[in-house]
Amino acid sequence: MKIGVDGGGTKTELILIDDTGEIVTRFTAVGCNPSVAGPEAARETLDIALRTLLVVQPPGAVTHTLLCMAGAPEFWRETARELTDTGDYGRVNALDDSRPVLALATGGQPGLVLHGGTGSFVAAQAPDGTFHYAGGTGWRFGDPGSGYDLGRRTIGRALLELQGWQLTTSLSTLVRDHTGLARAADITRFFYKHAEPNRQIAALAPALLRLASEGDPAAQLVVTESCTELLKLAEDVTTKLFAGWNLDNLRAAVSGPILCHPAVQKTLATRSSLNLRPIAEPPIEGVRRLLLN
Repeated sequence: MKIGVDGGGTKTELILIDDTGEIVTRFTAVGCNPSVAGPEAARETLDIALRTLLVVQPPGAVTHTLLCMAGAPEFWRETARELTDTGDYGRVNALDDSRPVLALATGGQPGLVLHGGTGSFVAAQAPDGTFHYAGGTGWRFGDPGSGYDLGRRTIGRALLELQGWQLTTSLSTLVRDHTGLARAADITRFFYKHAEPNRQIAALAPALLRLASEGDPAAQLVVTESCTELLKLAEDVTTKLFAGWNLDNLRAAVSGPILCHPAVQKTLATRSSLNLRPIAEPPIEGVRRLLLN
């Protein structure tokens, strides 16, 4: 049997497959990105999840384990070596969390994928077979097109509205409702002192996207600015890796709840030179396909 793990900032999903590729069991835990949860908590989350997944399996049943993880690649490579040494999980390898969605986007062929969830990145497989990763610098440094970036931009504009420097829009109402606070100073303090500010900020994204899909101009502007920045990064990657290619034939896709949202799809369609198809399958399906290969 083989274990596949998709470890992100929001959740950690595990599957156990047999030698035909069928999923025998699965388990989902909290997020394990060490950049968010911290290294110790990230490793503990993975350890508990792995043991839970195998609770009814006989020792030695697993021959391979594939970790596809967000954050700190060297941390996860070291974790993979330590897990291999235990002998409980077979040979353990670690890849970054872009590889499963890239596999779903291109089927192993040259192409690229834009991912927008809690965080964001662009991943590509070049014509020579090499893999490339762009963005994904984490919530502290932007991640355009991500839930966090949408929330950050929303709060920033709402605070200026509440200070009286910009015309009042739906954004200030959205942030007041989210925090239960009315004054800009109190809202600022709320986010700066919160134990998990990144999660609180990203939690604004679903409501913002709903407003954008309803035609709210302020929400649409935030969505457009954030996602266009990620699209610009994808265009730069395309120019460098696929110079001279007919872009109509280049495999390109978007994944994640942000970029696959109808409001974002509409924005991307009018601004991209790429034919970006939305990926319906979850990342863990990409992990399963990588295990089979």
